[in-house]
Amino acid sequence: MEKINAAICYNWYALYLKSRTEKKALSELQFKEIETFLPLQRKLRQWSDRKKWVEMPLIPGYIFVRISRKEYYSVLQSNFIMSFIRFEGVAVVIPDHQIDYLKLMLKQENINIEVTSETFAPGQMIEVISGPLIGLHGKLVRIKGKNKVAIELEQIGYSVLVEMMAENIRISGNNEMCR
Repeated sequence: MEKINAAICYNWYALYLKSRTEKKALSELQFKEIETFLPLQRKLRQWSDRKKWVEMPLIPGYIFVRISRKEYYSVLQSNFIMSFIRFEGVAVVIPDHQIDYLKLMLKQENINIEVTSETFAPGQMIEVISGPLIGLHGKLVRIKGKNKVAIELEQIGYSVLVEMMAENIRISGNNEMCR
């Protein structure tokens, strides 16, 4: 649902949810006609008697909403939503381009996405020069002997790791990362 109104400003916010209620919260917010984004990733899960592909939340316990200030309190009127993600008492606005990058990464079938709450030591800034994420800037990190690009979503305390070949990236002179 796309909301367009020159007088009203819509921003993305991250909501912290009760454990394992992401899809229920999504349904409830969509019923209220609130623009939502729940990043889901298909994963093969194994039980004792079978294997099955299921859609799992990429960032468990969180959902994103695009709302105006007028809708702020109505979003909180849910059994599943705990709170807005806040910094110094103020709900943090997630920049549109970070949501767009997340959506773009989830559309790609040939990249492995992993989410971690680890914070990384400052590293070299890189730019993706080829492949599906061309033009993306991020921080180069080394994890478990593999080179990965970390696009930090600082507002919610998570980093999104994307595994890609070294020839797809170059060191960037740009010191500003996805803000």
